[in-house]
Amino acid sequence: MLTASHLFDYFVASEDSLRAYHGAELVFSSKDSGLAPLVDYVIKFASATGEVLILDRVVGNAAALLLKLALCTEVWSSLGSEQAARTLSSFGIRYHFVSKVPYILNRQNSDICPFEKLSMGKTPDEFYGTIKALH
Repeated sequence: MLTASHLFDYFVASEDSLRAYHGAELVFSSKDSGLAPLVDYVIKFASATGEVLILDRVVGNAAALLLKLALCTEVWSSLGSEQAARTLSSFGIRYHFVSKVPYILNRQNSDICPFEKLSMGKTPDEFYGTIKALH
C-alpha cells in the first residue's frame, strides 16, 4: 500500500502543482499555478468527495483556509508558512512541510504574497467569499 510519504515523493517528481487523494484514489490533479487549483477543487469536488489528503507545492495561510473548505485532513507540501502551520493546527489538519518560512512571498520575492495578506484574520468562508468576488 502506498503511504502519504510515497504519494508525496511521486508528486514532487511530477509536474503537478496540486493533487487530492480520497484514500488511495487520485480524485483531482492540476498543473495550474497559485491558488487556482485549490479553488477549483473546492468549487467542483470538495462536497462530493469528502475527506482528502492534499499534496501541494506551496501552502501559505490562504491555502490553509481553503484546505479546511476542501475537507482536507492531511496536507504535504514542499514549502509552508508559519502562519499556515498555526491555521492548519487550529483546524486539526495534519501537515508535513519540507521547508517552513515565516510567510509566503509574491512571485517577484519582493513582498508577502497578496493572497497571504488578504487571508490574514479571515475565516475560511470569509476568505473564500473574498477570492470568489475577485474571480
